[in-house]
Amino acid sequence: MTNFNDYKLSFKKRISLELARTIRTNNIVNHPLRQLFWECTMRCNMHCRHCGSDCRVIAERQDMPKEDFFRVLDSVARRTDARKVFVVITGGEPLMRDDLEECGRGIHERGFTWGLVTNGFLLTPERYKSLCDAYMYTVALSIDGLEDDHNWMRGHKDGFAHASQALDLLVNDPLMKFDVVTCVNKRNYPHLPEIRDFLIAKGVKRWRLFGIFPAGRAANDPMMRLSNEEYRGMLDFIKATRQGGKIHASYDCSGFVGNYEGEVRDNPFSCQAGITVGSVMSDGAIAACASIRSNYNQGNIYEDDFMDVWENRYLPHRTEKWKRTGDCADCKFFRYCHGNSMHLRDDNGQLMLCHMKRITEP
Repeated sequence: MTNFNDYKLSFKKRISLELARTIRTNNIVNHPLRQLFWECTMRCNMHCRHCGSDCRVIAERQDMPKEDFFRVLDSVARRTDARKVFVVITGGEPLMRDDLEECGRGIHERGFTWGLVTNGFLLTPERYKSLCDAYMYTVALSIDGLEDDHNWMRGHKDGFAHASQALDLLVNDPLMKFDVVTCVNKRNYPHLPEIRDFLIAKGVKRWRLFGIFPAGRAANDPMMRLSNEEYRGMLDFIKATRQGGKIHASYDCSGFVGNYEGEVRDNPFSCQAGITVGSVMSDGAIAACASIRSNYNQGNIYEDDFMDVWENRYLPHRTEKWKRTGDCADCKFFRYCHGNSMHLRDDNGQLMLCHMKRITEP
């Protein structure tokens, strides 16, 4: 295995990464809001082993009233083009909200396009139609393996059956844009080819594969953490699947992956949290990415105007010098890695996980 310091990027990769670096620099200067996540609830009907939010069926925190989020959208619409901002509704499990259709209509009426992240358990044909009538534009559906692996991961014996039925609804709707999301762990890693074949047989065109970072319930669960060899195997699998051309597989947005850049995802790595991506959490906290630790929150909608915060804060997300510590202090890849994803920084700003080490170390 190549030593970390001896690892070399190909000339072609360096050219594309330099271009991506220029685009990132311009985005930091202009920080155009392009995606806005809304954590609409902390309630969930499953008990997923990897949940970073530790969501429950009965949440300690009440759902945010839709009117409060609408005020955020009104603030955004006054100061930017709503047509260029995509709203992603997440949770918890958004379908736990009975008023989700009203939320969707309110988002649409304000000029925004919206989509949903769901485990699919409550996505019945009737609910799907009502959400489509409320202008739902995209769906990200979680499927973490075939039946045994998915149900083990999701903590529900009927999880896969419902997710599969939800998938049928999506596949059979030619107007719906959707993808399937899979969190790769030690248990489902050996079965990635079978999962791929299942999705292809169903008619799925887009598949995103995620690694699991050490937070929430996953922090102390060894089954959630791939070995370095397995991690490289996952990247090789994604690369081969893309080359196969039957389904468009992509690695998630987390982490700089060296010469795998351009081979496992469409665009070179660049953490957009706080640069083009913002979030409103269920307690009103103004965040960047919902996966980032709460001490990086930048304000609260019950005390601050969202767009004032967006335009004037987010300094940790838009600067890099403070990240030059620990593994990043003298790293020759920092120019392209930018200190890795913000959600991989701990409360003290230290990097918890280096993807380049995972690629180069045994």
